[in-house]
Amino acid sequence: MNHQTLKEIVTELQALLPGHFLGKIFQLSPSSLGLDFGVRGEGYLFISIEPSEPRLYLIKRSVRDLEKGSLSLSQFGQAMRTHLSGGNLLSVTKDEDDRIVRFSFSLTDDLGDSQAYGLVAQLTGRSANLFQLNSAGVITQALRKPRGEGQQVGDQYRPPTRQAEAMTEEPNLPRGDFSTVSAAADAHYRQSEAVHEFDSLAAHLVATIRKEISRRKKLKANLKQDLAAHGDPGEHKRLGDLLLANIASAKRTGNRVTLQDYYAAGTPLVEVEIDENRTLQEAAGDAFSRFTRAKRAVEEIGTRLAQLDQELAGLENKRLSLAAAIASRDENALASFAGKKAEKALRSKKQKAPLALPGTRRYRSSDGYEVIVGRTARDNDNLTFRVARPNDLWLHAGDYPGSHVIVRNSSRTEIPHRTIIEAAQLAAKFSQAGKDSKVSIHYTRRKFLGKPKGAAPGLVRMSTFKTITVEPGENIERIM
Repeated sequence: MNHQTLKEIVTELQALLPGHFLGKIFQLSPSSLGLDFGVRGEGYLFISIEPSEPRLYLIKRSVRDLEKGSLSLSQFGQAMRTHLSGGNLLSVTKDEDDRIVRFSFSLTDDLGDSQAYGLVAQLTGRSANLFQLNSAGVITQALRKPRGEGQQVGDQYRPPTRQAEAMTEEPNLPRGDFSTVSAAADAHYRQSEAVHEFDSLAAHLVATIRKEISRRKKLKANLKQDLAAHGDPGEHKRLGDLLLANIASAKRTGNRVTLQDYYAAGTPLVEVEIDENRTLQEAAGDAFSRFTRAKRAVEEIGTRLAQLDQELAGLENKRLSLAAAIASRDENALASFAGKKAEKALRSKKQKAPLALPGTRRYRSSDGYEVIVGRTARDNDNLTFRVARPNDLWLHAGDYPGSHVIVRNSSRTEIPHRTIIEAAQLAAKFSQAGKDSKVSIHYTRRKFLGKPKGAAPGLVRMSTFKTITVEPGENIERIM
């Protein structure tokens, strides 16, 4: 969203929102919110800090639609509900030379005193974020993990540097016959989302068909190899018959046997190899066994190969039909290809916002594992014995008080070593040894932990564990 469009939208907001009180907050996606200011007929304020398309405008939706499309409130949304809901919006302003919109609120505390709070929508590309500020302009919450000076929780808020913004200016929105810039923006971005969803679903379906074709081709190649390994049934039977027919006259030297081939013209002598530890009769029995297996393989594998050829032909036809539907942008045809299961999975790009866990810090490792860090002793106790599951990984600084750290392991697979190191660095940082250059960290599966009877909160007993030495650090993305 470029400066001019944002400036015009802010002008619309300035005429509508000040003097109204913030009501319900909708978490529409992990990076977007809908705010109800009770402006009947004008809709809800939509704010998205998605780095690819950060934006802000009024949307007209029913409460039912918003509730149906909402996620559970994130930690940011919960804090906003606690500190800003019921607040009187005093002003909406846009920074002169930046895509930053500031909302000033006034709330009355329990003593009847007026308190000032701020909400800053930083719509600046990769550094896009949404901040809550206290009366001193200090950041108290951020919707995305903040980066850079003046962007961290506890910092005096400062806009990002121009280098951090680094985003191509979008062209002006097509206005069409819309009565407001917000309406034009809403129509534009809804169309953009529809295009993106179509393309995402199309890519998913193409990849699925490609995978199915590849899987069947690989299976077909393996079956052909199996069939070749069984050999020619006729040759196996012929060898068995010849061995039996030549029992009295065959000449044998080690594993080589000279036979008279009664099936060939002129009945020539032929030489064949057999196991030198087997008699001619036993070798003939082996040949007939191979004949039986090879004959069965020809029947069974032949039937399966024919089925695979039919399936591949069907998939190829489906691939061509899908390509035609994509080329013509036929949404109905694409939906019919998707079926209910895929349509449900890809109806929206949204991922559920992680549920808030009070008393924790939450991170995402480089390998995609969720890492949860306790704060106080009671928080540690709750995290380890109520939240963690048996196969989750538990970490703690050896011989020092500190936070319990849990690595979620829902798949029950081996956790990558890189994730273990990153979690161990957090366990080291949030311990009394956090300023040491190296810290030993104990780690084990949650199922190997117990709590001594009557022990203080946070105290555990390990039946088995390993130890790793790391530098304290906070080197992965914080998600809550």
